[in-house]
Amino acid sequence: MSKSYNQRQRKKLHLAEFQELGFLVNFQFAEGTSIDTVDEVIDRFIAEVIQPNGLAYEGSGYLHWEGLVCLEKIGKCDESHRETVKKWLESNGLQQIEISELFDIWWDYPSSKA
Repeated sequence: MSKSYNQRQRKKLHLAEFQELGFLVNFQFAEGTSIDTVDEVIDRFIAEVIQPNGLAYEGSGYLHWEGLVCLEKIGKCDESHRETVKKWLESNGLQQIEISELFDIWWDYPSSKA
């Protein structure tokens, strides 16, 4: 049986119009890449892809990076966001790029990696 929620409850539970979709992203730098190069590429990734598209990125790594991409505000990422991130990573020489399908970042976080 489906429960009916009012707007305040939907907002607190991130449901319906307050649902947030995002995706996982994994990528690697070539073996032997310097820390300065890693820092420069990650800074450019944030400046050229994440911020201009109203996205947020939570991730970490050194040569192998894993993270979550979602909108900076309440909302839903779409296929164009996934494609933009993927194209930028590919065009900047990163390897083993994996982009997950879109999922509800509050309720459906995948148990396996991208």
